Amino acid sequence: MLTICANRTSSLLFRFNRRSFTKLAHESSPAPLRGDDDQEFLPQMPPFDYTPPPYDGPSAAELLEKRQRHLNPCMSYFYRNPLFLVDGKMQYLFDEKGRRYLDAFGGIATVSCGHCHPEILEAIFNQTKKLQHTTALYLNRASADFAEALASKCPGDLNVVFFTNSGTEANELALMISRLYTGFHDIISVRNGYHGNAGVTMSATGQCNYKYNVIQSGIHHALNPDPYRGIFGSDGPKYAKDVDEIITYGTCGRVAGFIAEAIQGVGGIYELAPGYLQAVYNSVRKAGGLCIADEVQSGFARTGSHFWGFEAQGVVPDIITMAKGIGNGLPLGAVVTTSEIAKVLTCHGYLNTFGGNPVSTAGGLAVLKVIEKEKLQHNALKIGTYLKNQLLALKEKHQSDVRGRGFLLGMELVTDRELKTPATRETLYVMEQMKDMGVLIGKGGLNGNIFRISPPLCFTREDADFLVSTMDHIISKM
Repeated sequence: MLTICANRTSSLLFRFNRRSFTKLAHESSPAPLRGDDDQEFLPQMPPFDYTPPPYDGPSAAELLEKRQRHLNPCMSYFYRNPLFLVDGKMQYLFDEKGRRYLDAFGGIATVSCGHCHPEILEAIFNQTKKLQHTTALYLNRASADFAEALASKCPGDLNVVFFTNSGTEANELALMISRLYTGFHDIISVRNGYHGNAGVTMSATGQCNYKYNVIQSGIHHALNPDPYRGIFGSDGPKYAKDVDEIITYGTCGRVAGFIAEAIQGVGGIYELAPGYLQAVYNSVRKAGGLCIADEVQSGFARTGSHFWGFEAQGVVPDIITMAKGIGNGLPLGAVVTTSEIAKVLTCHGYLNTFGGNPVSTAGGLAVLKVIEKEKLQHNALKIGTYLKNQLLALKEKHQSDVRGRGFLLGMELVTDRELKTPATRETLYVMEQMKDMGVLIGKGGLNGNIFRISPPLCFTREDADFLVSTMDHIISKM
């Protein structure tokens, strides 16, 4: 029997140049859905008052051939036939044939306010028409206004902003700052976490799927405080003792910092065990280190209960890193810290050519305004909780388990509840079938058997019903 348990696993996507999980699913997929006369009983997508203009460009096959010739060979794809999307509006996407899809993945937790939100587009267009780019060496009202607004959303003395272009850049900068400020080199991160694909961030990432064989210096990976598979269950302080041992036995007794996601995104959407961050932050600060909260996926109201994911653990970090939802799809990231810590970079100059450019920061400020104006954090809490409860109802029907908060949810598929054997092939099959029925979700975790559900924050109750009924319909007929 197929068992579904929400938690942690990874995205090894379909690659055309090698054997992959998706190709495996294609070659040996589970039995097809039963019944030929189910059409009248299929879940129905909610109505939506938008029709995209006709697409008259190159075909999906032509673009795929061009992409394979000219784009990097490690590019990955969901689905046997890669989806070609040409239009979007709020929580919906449209392919080249005009077919509508419910976007429950949000560009990997990136589209916060909705695709092509009119107020965000207006802010971007207005700034672009006036001034697209100069340099941070000149005054820029858009970046100053956005920095002020962003600082107002951060706790304590976290009020100095460094703008970047991505989450990887933000985490690289935060880790460098921690080493410079403390004068120490060792960094502690958490197994199964993901922090980026550059030098230090790749080292800090805690799973093999996202690492190359390059030198990794001064990085220690602590035991993952995983309530589902971890040896201490939900006892956060017990997991935190591993950080104490790393400091004692793996370093000189002093460290530069600690970095962690409050809810691991790529790792499989699961929350760190309660009480973990409080205990770890205390140990790291005693060892002279800084505490970095990676909010690239869990920030900007996505969890509903709080604006930042770390707030649910009752801690205040020394540095916050962010990206994805900060710009609703714009290439934008940021590091926020205290003025005292920020001063460590003044010994030389720090300049990011595109970080804080007028267009991106005008869009970022519009994102904050829309989240506030449309009460999207409340919607993430209300509808996200409703969606989670609907998924939990499937738990009893399909022996499933669900993790996460708000609109950052995960559902893990295993073939055996006791052994927790990853149902990787079945996960891919369900995703493929859901796409065919008009619902887009993601997957994650080390073995690729976790559904990642991270829709735009404008997701509705009707959208939640359609997603869950579609998933139920498919799994029930496997």
